[in-house]
Amino acid sequence: MGKKKKEQNAKKKSAGNHSYINRKYKNSLFRMLFSDREALLSLYNAVNQTAYKDPSALEIMTIDDAIYVGIKNDLAFLIDCRLNLYEAQSTRNPNMPLRGVFYFSQVYQGYVNRNGLNIFSEKQIRLPVPRYLVLYNGTKEEPDRQILRLSDAFDHPEEACLECTAVMLNINAGHNSRIMKQCRTLYEYAVLVDTVRNYLNIRGIPREQAVDEAVRECIRRGILVDFLKKHRAEVKNVILTEYDREAHIRAEKKESWEDGVAEERERLLRSAIRVQRKKGQKEADIISFLAECFELSEEEARECYQRITQEEIL
Repeated sequence: MGKKKKEQNAKKKSAGNHSYINRKYKNSLFRMLFSDREALLSLYNAVNQTAYKDPSALEIMTIDDAIYVGIKNDLAFLIDCRLNLYEAQSTRNPNMPLRGVFYFSQVYQGYVNRNGLNIFSEKQIRLPVPRYLVLYNGTKEEPDRQILRLSDAFDHPEEACLECTAVMLNINAGHNSRIMKQCRTLYEYAVLVDTVRNYLNIRGIPREQAVDEAVRECIRRGILVDFLKKHRAEVKNVILTEYDREAHIRAEKKESWEDGVAEERERLLRSAIRVQRKKGQKEADIISFLAECFELSEEEARECYQRITQEEIL
């Protein structure tokens, strides 16, 4: 890949990243649903096999504008001296523990300041224990439960002085049936996501129509009826926003892969030309060699040869 092409791609990626770092994120569907304290308490009880009854015991600690290189938390809350961080993810991300470190540090800082705790005191301060839960509803097959560890990212994990673990639960159909049965809102959320995904995958249907049809079907099936009727327009807007963001991420991944293939191809072309020239091969023979080995037309092979030899001369 030429220098000019690399610079163009770098600028394009930089511009794309900038827009996502600085945009104000809309609520996710998950956050919209579980901002309701009763629903959130039901989820907590189902996950932890507890039986708390009073939703007011939950202290919401979500930081609304916690954005760091595209990171936004779904829900953080405190109950019984346990600081819980819950996030919904449509892709498996092994970097969730690192995201958790960034977010927990902000929440703990706010907790210390809010409670007037002195971190310079000779007396040990008391903190709620952190617990990190990732709810996965992506299309790739994943186990019911797995542990993601920050230390897996370290070159020398045995020397690490810091650890953060995230429990990832698969909430797709057929997974974690006990939890889904005990928390009806979580089950219906998973059904809604799956229904929307199915409609969006139907070719020839505009995205807005696909989302409308998915919402109508869920209402007919008794899925999140009150929520969808009350927040129908906002739900549609959030779904389309999340879909656009996922499509943007997929496009960036594809572009990165294509860039890598192009760079490797360029490296091999340059290497082939050097080897053939060292052998004393004539220009016409080298061009024919490139055309055959790299499946190029004679004209394409000639352009590659002339460009690369000119660049190496300069």
